[in-house]
Amino acid sequence: MAYRQTPAGLRRIERDIRLDLFRGVGLWMVFLDHIPHDVVGWLTLRNYGFSDAAEFFVFISGYLVGFIYAPIVRAGLFFAAAKRLLRRALQMYVAHIMLFLLFTAQISRTVRRFDNPMYEDEFNIHNFLQHPDVLIGQAMTLRYKPVNLDVLPLYITLIAASPFMLWCLVRRPNLVLAGSAVLYVLSRWFDWNIASYPPGTTWYFNPFCWQLLFVFAAWCGNGGFAVLAKFAWSRAAMVIATTWLVFAFLIVMTWHVHALETLVPKWMIKVIYPIDKTDLDMLRFTHFLALATLVSRFVPRHWAELKSNWAYPMILCGRHSLPIFCIGVFLSFSAHWILMQYTRGVWEQLAVSGAGILIMVAVAWVLDRAEEVPDLFVEVLDDEDAAPAPVTEAAPALAVQPSGAGGGP
Repeated sequence: MAYRQTPAGLRRIERDIRLDLFRGVGLWMVFLDHIPHDVVGWLTLRNYGFSDAAEFFVFISGYLVGFIYAPIVRAGLFFAAAKRLLRRALQMYVAHIMLFLLFTAQISRTVRRFDNPMYEDEFNIHNFLQHPDVLIGQAMTLRYKPVNLDVLPLYITLIAASPFMLWCLVRRPNLVLAGSAVLYVLSRWFDWNIASYPPGTTWYFNPFCWQLLFVFAAWCGNGGFAVLAKFAWSRAAMVIATTWLVFAFLIVMTWHVHALETLVPKWMIKVIYPIDKTDLDMLRFTHFLALATLVSRFVPRHWAELKSNWAYPMILCGRHSLPIFCIGVFLSFSAHWILMQYTRGVWEQLAVSGAGILIMVAVAWVLDRAEEVPDLFVEVLDDEDAAPAPVTEAAPALAVQPSGAGGGP
């Protein structure tokens, strides 16, 4: 039996475990950040700098799109790459709709059980409970989103648009990056955004602005970082990145310690505020780039600690980012109402936060074990191919299966 050859342009890719690690860290941070007034939330990045887990996910998704699919498109297999990317966007869309339905049901049940309408107002589902027929349609078109469900529509939009971006990127990479920067500037200047529901509101994550980070990451994955590496890892760049991270840390500390606010000059306050997350403020963008520069320099691809026991739970969650993100949204609300209805002591906060992370790791472990179970299938042949060829021995077909490539959270 002849072996099927791998099509030109397809190749086996060594998995970069660092990306799984950082996605896992990001998932844990998202879970903790969604629990209000949680002492464990002080471990997350947003308390010490301008950027947070959102930049992690957008950059990693864009980098994987450029690294994995750009060579496929360059080899003339554009439709193969587009098919897989659009399928991934569809998977995220279905996940978002299912998450929306289950999440609103979870909140509705909590409202009835504790007779506390605060939750439906806090999580923006009051209108849904009053007019479900209208809001279902708005949710299907990604216009209506309860609190904590804003990020998946951004990923769906970016991944769905990535085939066109890739087609241009493999031909004129620098021009595509420049066009992305121009779109970012124009969208901020003219306040471009996608309309949301209720009327008069817009998406919390403006895709016209956040595409800059996604396209830049894809540009890096397509080989652009090799051009920047010599400069990015130079002594001068390291000093600039470190200085910027220290500056961001000091500014963020003034948000937590109000006595420090008087130390910030008024002219600086006018320059840096507001630090807008919706439109990806440049302070957030550059803060993440400074952090990524240092991490890429001091965390090599084959870092020995990636095989350590402490990193394994985070890597495991990062491998299954989409389902673990959805589980994390449920768990964060569960932790929220437990703390609100019963007690908000430090030990209780530690307990619910730790339990939530353990559940996420356990679900990721089950998903990882499930992937090892072999699929049972039959091959369906057309009539003209019905006569089977003689089989002498089983031979695996070569294939490229980039797990989670181009995926969202």
